[in-house]
Amino acid sequence: QVQLVESGGGLVQPGGSLRLSCAASGRIFRINDMGWYRQAPGKQRELVATISRAGSTNYADSVKGRFAISRDNAKNSVYLQMNSLKPEDTGVYYCNAQIIRIDIFISNNYWGQGTQVAVSS
Repeated sequence: QVQLVESGGGLVQPGGSLRLSCAASGRIFRINDMGWYRQAPGKQRELVATISRAGSTNYADSVKGRFAISRDNAKNSVYLQMNSLKPEDTGVYYCNAQIIRIDIFISNNYWGQGTQVAVSS
């Protein structure tokens, strides 16, 4: 099967930085788009950033200029560098990937378990 595992969350003061990582493993043939989403308490999950296999990126307006998404196709991994963090960036961050499995040549959407990011003084 396929698994996405995130790491790198934690507690940081406003203005600080964190780097999130997500690694996909399992019966993977190819990974297309990858991305990060977040969900704040009492709110719906929202897009933070996405990146295509070729490296084209897309960001939510609220994080432009502060966050940077990148990926390493050889490692089946995606990263999110978060700088100048604000309290409103607090939430659970989820990794997402569109993956074609070796045994099922259909692109499916996969999610990680989430990693908590808390921005507070």
